[in-house]
Amino acid sequence: MATTLFLIRHALTAQTGRVLYGQTPGIDLDDRGRAQAAKLAERFASVRLTAIYSSPLGRCTQTVEPLAAAKRLRVSPAPDLIEMDTGSWTGRTLPQVRRTKLWRIVQTAPSRFRFPDGEGFVEAQTRAVAAVDRIARKHPRGRVAVASHGDIVRIVLAHLLGTPLDDFQRIVVDTASVSVIVIHRGQRRVVLANDTGGLERFGEPAVAPWEAAADGGRRRSGKLRG
Repeated sequence: MATTLFLIRHALTAQTGRVLYGQTPGIDLDDRGRAQAAKLAERFASVRLTAIYSSPLGRCTQTVEPLAAAKRLRVSPAPDLIEMDTGSWTGRTLPQVRRTKLWRIVQTAPSRFRFPDGEGFVEAQTRAVAAVDRIARKHPRGRVAVASHGDIVRIVLAHLLGTPLDDFQRIVVDTASVSVIVIHRGQRRVVLANDTGGLERFGEPAVAPWEAAADGGRRRSGKLRG
């Protein structure tokens, strides 16, 4: 049996894609984001979740609250999955920071970048990957939804895919998207990335997809026949 983690990027806010708001609290979902959150709960209709975790920031918790209500689960805080600390850049618009000399480093060599008076991408990746691993260990054979932020989801996926941190921005993670990680016998695999559609394929028991395919469909209730 395997552990399945559903990494969710928070839904839309009025500032998404416009302002670098970092760890600023009080940035709520707008009408579009609330609609995305409601749709997200529908997409998980066939998935029997074990637990739900979220970055402590409201835009993430609000994204999974309809899902938690539908599944009758509580949202547990995951502080190490909070957005990056953008330091003195917090609150600046993206057009403003794109005009700085440092922006080129953000785009081409993020492993060497630290937000002024804030956090570096290496630090953020280290804490986020560790948080995901802790959640997985806590829920062996579980199916866990984990809500976080765009860059946090991307740097976690980059680590799992063996992609250099400097290339993590090649990974696209849309708002309210779901990326799926399956952990089986110590192996971590990305089986879905940036999905905004249905999740019906995960309605079956949490068996590693490659193992299920290999046994020709003979697996039932976690056992092999013959």
